[in-house]
Amino acid sequence: MELYLIRHGIAVEKQAGIKDEERELTPEGREKTEKVAQRLKKLGLQFDLIVTSPLVRARQTADILLQAKLSSQLEVSNHLAPNGHISSWLDYWLKPRNLPPNTQLALVGHEPCLSNWAEILLWGEAKNSLVLKKAGMIGVKLPEIGSPVGSSQMFWLTPPRYLL
Repeated sequence: MELYLIRHGIAVEKQAGIKDEERELTPEGREKTEKVAQRLKKLGLQFDLIVTSPLVRARQTADILLQAKLSSQLEVSNHLAPNGHISSWLDYWLKPRNLPPNTQLALVGHEPCLSNWAEILLWGEAKNSLVLKKAGMIGVKLPEIGSPVGSSQMFWLTPPRYLL
């Protein structure tokens, strides 16, 4: 299975009167995310499913990926919210669903959660070494058998500027 960990695009700054979960993509964030999505499509990527955090900026990013026809399916998961934990997500998603080994999932979420998740899958612990830029992507291949924690392989780490 391949996981594509995608950070949401540029969102409005934190400010009084706007709850964090309601922050939207800025016009620049929307435009850059649309360009990244189009480039991913030209590169031949196709996701079996896009799973997104319920926060507005992540959901808008996931919708842009859908509009680019990178997938036809979208699911919202609270596990991808900023307070989500990879162990809970793995228990909820991977074990009961018994997904085929060639499944390609796009997970749209937030920092530092996504880079921490990648590090846990790669090295078994979060080391704060990877940085995922807004609208950037990390690709991680999970092993076919056994726990993916500490035994996965990274095959993609791209900031958005290389996709624009």
